[in-house]
Amino acid sequence: MIHNIPKPDISPNFTINDIHKIREWNYERLKNATVEERLMDINEGATEGLKQIEALRASAHVGVVRS
Repeated sequence: MIHNIPKPDISPNFTINDIHKIREWNYERLKNATVEERLMDINEGATEGLKQIEALRASAHVGVVRS
């Protein structure tokens, strides 16, 4: 089961301690998860990442004049 643990606070400077916080958060969330639950979590994150990439690509092409 994936635990609903709040995301850690990340500093604006993104330090090595922030990386440790993120890794610990992921471990605690997923430590008792089944393989299927882990795959579902990964796929959800990948889907969100693809949406963000597409939005950035679309915004990068706005105002671009092609000849």
